[in-house]
Amino acid sequence: METTRQQKIARLLQKELGDIFLKYARQIPGTLITVTNARISPDLSVSHVHLSIFPTEKAAGILENIQNDKKSVRFELGNRVRHQLRIIPELYFHLDDSLDYVENIDNLLKQG
Repeated sequence: METTRQQKIARLLQKELGDIFLKYARQIPGTLITVTNARISPDLSVSHVHLSIFPTEKAAGILENIQNDKKSVRFELGNRVRHQLRIIPELYFHLDDSLDYVENIDNLLKQG
């Protein structure tokens, strides 16, 4: 059960990371990166961020590039939220494939 503080910080992280990845995606033409969810640990030191990457064919490669650039993303995040947070959380990025799952179920329902 997340506390109110965890929820507020998770929303803040989701908003700021969304802006960061908007600029990040402009460097790769034809790519859209969306932060779909952000969860933060009770001690506010670890955040798990779920990303939806379009097109899905490039998703694994782009996620790997983001993993490699994790320090610069965290630094940029720290510059943006340094007045709101004492500790900038360690970031762990995950691929959000829920849209692919919904599309697959939709195709199965159309067949049946």
